[in-house]
Amino acid sequence: MNQSFNIHIATETLAKNAQQLNVSIEELESISIEVSAKIVQQPTLQLVMTYQVTLPSQTLANQLNWPTWQQAQVNFTDYLWEETCLECFIASSKLNDSKVNDEDIVTTHQTMPHNIPFQHSPSYVEVNASPDGRYALYQFDSYRNPTALPPVPLYETDGTTRASIDWNNNKDLTAISVESQSSSTPTVVQSAFLYERSFSLPITQLPNQQYAVANIMIEQIHPCVILWFSETDLYFATNHASPPDFHNRDYWPNFEL
Repeated sequence: MNQSFNIHIATETLAKNAQQLNVSIEELESISIEVSAKIVQQPTLQLVMTYQVTLPSQTLANQLNWPTWQQAQVNFTDYLWEETCLECFIASSKLNDSKVNDEDIVTTHQTMPHNIPFQHSPSYVEVNASPDGRYALYQFDSYRNPTALPPVPLYETDGTTRASIDWNNNKDLTAISVESQSSSTPTVVQSAFLYERSFSLPITQLPNQQYAVANIMIEQIHPCVILWFSETDLYFATNHASPPDFHNRDYWPNFEL
């Protein structure tokens, strides 16, 4: 069982970002990020998330802040969203839109304040993972609530053990050849640069082929990525709110495994 996601760059500040990084808008739009989600038994049931980032140029590769994998760095760490960060949001079914009220107005733990006029959400999980091995898992009762910083950690069903991830085989920088397919004799036209990380979350199987992380049933899953290039941060997701807001569940895909 495998669900794939192609996640795309937020475009609101694309021209400014391209200028800061001395690349073209087309180069930024050509950054490819593919994420796969699959359920495996290893030996317990796991949701495996694999992130593959492909950069189209040496210029971008030289500026990417992608920390080197280190086993010694594997530990729970807050504020990873302030760096290059692989993220995933997991949630159960939505509540009725009619339940929106003034108490749903909250603020963000990212770069700008947001309101929540669109819906009232039940609990969901946020997973942060740094390429160097650090991670964090948080639980929200509703949209960005509680508002405490750092957010409230996610606990296992025993209520005392912090939830964690397990890292799988991880690859650092790899240069790959990109071939032209426009003629009968393909020719190498450029090199691309591949980065990959993979981690897994313990899950529980429920009736009717449903699954849960800790006490959150998986009905929506939203993989996304923040990449820092020098002093410039770029946001990637399957779909984007305006301004970008990974917590906005109107843009989250359904979980289809």
